[in-house]
Amino acid sequence: MEIKRNLSNDATTGIKSDFVYEAGETLKDDKITIATSQDVTAIVEANKRARNEMDRHQKHGEWSKVASIPLSVLYDLKARGIADDPKKMKAWLNDPDNRAFRTRDARI
Repeated sequence: MEIKRNLSNDATTGIKSDFVYEAGETLKDDKITIATSQDVTAIVEANKRARNEMDRHQKHGEWSKVASIPLSVLYDLKARGIADDPKKMKAWLNDPDNRAFRTRDARI
């Protein structure tokens, strides 16, 4: 049996937190989780528009915007030690699987 209760909904960030209880076969097998989710559709669409408007061959400087990352993803990157390591962050941004968060197609 699973019981799910909403803990919070942040209208500004779109971050939602739920308390989830899953009953196991025995009491020690029960699981309690705080599940956090975020609707990132608006951010991904804005990044797509920015990529389409950017000249791919235009040079970008040190302070150029290259990505827009939702808070829930950033929190995960920090927890995994990626956000605070420039080499790992650069590799993460250059990974084709993470293209949705980039605002330009040039390699970082």
